[in-house]
Amino acid sequence: MKIYSYNNLSKQEIESICLRQLEDDTTIQERVKSIVAEVKAQGDQALFNYALAFDQVQLAQLFITGEEITSLAASIPVAAKNAIDTAYHNIKAFHAAQAVKEAKIETMPGVTCWRESRAIESVGLYIPGGTAVLPSTFLMLGIPAVLAGCKEIVVCSPPQKDGKTNCYLAYCAQLLGIEKIYLVGGAQAVAAMAYGTESVPKVSKIFGPGNRYVTQAKQLIQSATMTAIDMPAGPSEVLVLADETANPSYVASDLLAQAEHGTDSQTILVATSREIITQVVEQIDLQIKALPRQDIAAAAIANSYAVLVDDLLQGIAYSNMYAPEHLILSTAHFEKLIPEIENAGSVFLGNLTPESAGDYASGTNHTLPTSGFAKAYSGVSLDSFVKKITFQHINTIGLKNIGNTVEILAAAEGLDAHKNAVSIRLKSLEEL
Repeated sequence: MKIYSYNNLSKQEIESICLRQLEDDTTIQERVKSIVAEVKAQGDQALFNYALAFDQVQLAQLFITGEEITSLAASIPVAAKNAIDTAYHNIKAFHAAQAVKEAKIETMPGVTCWRESRAIESVGLYIPGGTAVLPSTFLMLGIPAVLAGCKEIVVCSPPQKDGKTNCYLAYCAQLLGIEKIYLVGGAQAVAAMAYGTESVPKVSKIFGPGNRYVTQAKQLIQSATMTAIDMPAGPSEVLVLADETANPSYVASDLLAQAEHGTDSQTILVATSREIITQVVEQIDLQIKALPRQDIAAAAIANSYAVLVDDLLQGIAYSNMYAPEHLILSTAHFEKLIPEIENAGSVFLGNLTPESAGDYASGTNHTLPTSGFAKAYSGVSLDSFVKKITFQHINTIGLKNIGNTVEILAAAEGLDAHKNAVSIRLKSLEEL
């Protein structure tokens, strides 16, 4: 792990090491364009073909429904069922609290303005589920979609080798009241939800993580269709800020937890002394040996780095420039740092709050902005599944109060029809 000293870096050098590797792979781009075009042109047939080519599954139909989902869900191990129940409860409680009705505001006598939420009518949830089992992602996306009141929730997940979905996703579907899971994965799932096929409905917004093909497909359909996506996405990342009150073994475990996602994951350690960095690196070397995915984690660690800072405030200054997806404050003094945090997807406070808790069950959402997009984007929430519509009502008193202001501004902009829309009303009130 390379070590930088914050004080020895120029502004340009700091900006340079904050950059993520976002180079486009033209091979992937062209392959994704081809997949999207085929799904758009051939619909279901393309999806059947890709299931055979990519998943090695000959599907009889592209979805499973009620009774099959119930049967699959019944096979879930008891311990896993109880864990999913706990996570479901916590995530639902956190997101339900976000449903706040806004007050009506009288901006001046007789002029009332307010805003109301309306659910996005149709949303698509992409749940990776081929070789990996990701019930947590299903909960993170499904719960706010249901709470928001989305009328149509389309769920796509790659088929298992038996042509079904796994029991964990089936159980989540049961909890969420979702009666159909489409057995479609990869870029083709994104294309299917963006354009619609004979089986898969077209949606207005697509959510969910995935590999580089899925990410590329989401970016492509956002620019080529009227379909929105949750947020720009890149490799997962964590920044851990540690001082002398941190536990090096905890810090190492957090860095490795992120590193095992993929070789392109970023794990950044920001520490207030070289001793802390040395201790954490020793723990990484010790702990990584026990990981089944140690080769992946080792590659990610090798591409990551540590930053030596004078104190915690300097560390937060660096973190704000980096804008991490996950920020862990491994310090007993985290309270004083909270007001200083400007850019982060989700923050984990203190030595007993691992990022893994947020990934699975604390209640906050784990679908978060990466690659520095935390400077402008928030993670998925209830708001991600709704639109905000403004309303206004003006009565007689209000029109008399605001009318002249609108007339003057419209005239200043040379928009006489705008002015007349007010003037004609004011004149009619004078005639009463």
